Amino acid sequence: MRAFRLTEWGKPPQVVDVPVPEPAPGQALVRVAGCGLCHSDITLPQLPAAVGERLGWQVPFTLGHEVAGWIVGDGVPGFADGDPVALVSPTSCGQCWHCQRGLDSSCPNGRAGRGYGRDGGLAEYVLVSSARSLIPLGSLDPVTSGPLTDAGATSYHAVRRILPRLHPGGLAVVIGVGGLGSFAVQFLRLLTASRILAVDTNPARLSAATSLGADDAASSLSGRLGADAVLDFVGTDDTIAAGLRALRPGGSYGLIGAAGGRLDAPWLGSLPADGEVFTFQGSSRTDLQDVIALATTAGLRNPVQRFPFADVELAYSRLAANTLDSPRALIEL
Repeated sequence: MRAFRLTEWGKPPQVVDVPVPEPAPGQALVRVAGCGLCHSDITLPQLPAAVGERLGWQVPFTLGHEVAGWIVGDGVPGFADGDPVALVSPTSCGQCWHCQRGLDSSCPNGRAGRGYGRDGGLAEYVLVSSARSLIPLGSLDPVTSGPLTDAGATSYHAVRRILPRLHPGGLAVVIGVGGLGSFAVQFLRLLTASRILAVDTNPARLSAATSLGADDAASSLSGRLGADAVLDFVGTDDTIAAGLRALRPGGSYGLIGAAGGRLDAPWLGSLPADGEVFTFQGSSRTDLQDVIALATTAGLRNPVQRFPFADVELAYSRLAANTLDSPRALIEL
């Protein structure tokens, strides 16, 4: 089968032919319908080999961690041949202290997983180690559902975290309304009675965010807005400082963007008094289950630009250059 794989550290991924994996007892084979692309995939080849080895990553491996498709065979209890499924993006063991408390996004055994150190979904078939990684899709189309597993679930994780801080008529700010932030705008619209301010330097993204439910749009964020919560999907020095400044006392700032920014200011007086500041990457199985439910019953929109597998390198180049026609890109297999 064809697969888009990282074959050596420091070299671009490439399309190669590999054997179709054979599931062992308790494992599942999934025929991939579609796989979403993530900005994190673009940086993987530049990861130093020593860092990858410390994480337990094994080169070569197939990229792609936003995967949906169809079950092959009847070897997994609770699933039948042909069932449409989404694959939980983060890996978790299900046994540790974190997993037992529903915090599987923090599982210490999840540093290597599908598409990051192990074979992912940019191939015709992907092996799933256990039923724990499978979520039924029901009536949703598996071709386009892959982005729900990471972009959707990660955004939902952020919104779920700030719900206790939001008040009817209050203000929620979303900085960066691309692949993840555009989902966050929708979750805020569906789950809260807050006003939503979308912030992005791209006018097309701001227009799209307004159509998805944002009340207001701005190309920058300045001043003290008295916001109940700010979700920062960018994470530069400027967005961190502006996001914290925009909060009211008791407000919540969530850093999800991985741009590597810092807060060059004293914590006392810069962080929200009696509020909270949190950061994370990833999501939980429960997050994905809730996202699939919202996509099924509440009209959650998931616009993606589809590419055939033969254009996988073009799709990544468009993603890196921010020239996609939609917030997200997807390889249709």
